[in-house]
Amino acid sequence: FCDEYPYYSSFTSTLLEHSRENVLDLIRSRNLNSNSFVVELASNDGYLLKNYVQSGIPCLGIEPAEGPAQAAVNAGIPTECTFFNKDLALQLREQGRRADIIHANNVLAHVDDTNGFVEGIAILLKDNGVAVIEVPYVKDLIDFCEFDTIYHEHLCYFSVTAADKLFRRHSLFLNEVKRLPIHGGSLRLYAGLKEDVGESVLTQIASEKDQKIDHLSYYSDFAIKVGKIKDSLRSLLYGLKSEGKKIAAYGAAAKGSTLINYIDIGKEVIDFVVDRNIHKQNKYMPGKHIPIYSPEKILEEMPDYVLILPWNFTEEILQQQNEYRQRGGKFIIPIPEPKIV
Repeated sequence: FCDEYPYYSSFTSTLLEHSRENVLDLIRSRNLNSNSFVVELASNDGYLLKNYVQSGIPCLGIEPAEGPAQAAVNAGIPTECTFFNKDLALQLREQGRRADIIHANNVLAHVDDTNGFVEGIAILLKDNGVAVIEVPYVKDLIDFCEFDTIYHEHLCYFSVTAADKLFRRHSLFLNEVKRLPIHGGSLRLYAGLKEDVGESVLTQIASEKDQKIDHLSYYSDFAIKVGKIKDSLRSLLYGLKSEGKKIAAYGAAAKGSTLINYIDIGKEVIDFVVDRNIHKQNKYMPGKHIPIYSPEKILEEMPDYVLILPWNFTEEILQQQNEYRQRGGKFIIPIPEPKIV
């Protein structure tokens, strides 16, 4: 998470709308106003908190990556460029800045001190506040073979059972859970300092117990399934290449780096990658050094096929590239099994 950290959430329209709906729902349901205080941990470029700013609700972003943090400040979103931990939570609490809402979206998996991070949330939260935490759901990762979600930044993968135990260790209670389709399947966890466990949590934990998600057997054939995806995707891509087809890729995502390096395809198969994020353009995919351009490159070059690397945003990408499809271009979706659309 250095000064050149290239991930900026605001380049993904699906994520922006997803976040806005979450905020508006909380403003209504929690009766938030100008006397409230909201904190987001790993707030990136302010993609979520801007909705609170627009509603006149005081907020603070905590973001360790200098580039996104500065972008948030430039957009008028109060942001501290630092890592969140127990000590920072204590400082904010001593300043009287306890939070009505704490957001932590897709960050819990990145934290090397998971217990300290969650303890900090408990310290910073008001007695009647709520922590709203989103994580990729390990059940969906296994069931749909989302192996490319596994990479160095992700240290943990959560079930409801695991999250419940983690929170209780730090006097937080998982009171509500929602399953979300975003990122290939996620959980939105609502935790507070008062125990009021709802049916959504009890039902999900019971379901996980029935499916033995807390047993090794649930994960035992995952590697075999991943190997089959590798073989079928390599066969498809090399088959198309042998027919003289031109292939590009869309989205210089972290999961894309995992995928292309694991299945071992480089410039001999993929001519170029495109991405809307200007901070990734004119750079290269790690490991395989495939050049990254702006999405306009697709219409300029008109490859026969485009491999979608961030397949979790397939619908958004297909809409963006409607003209390419009308001209006869086709997309390849790699997960949960390779298919052409």
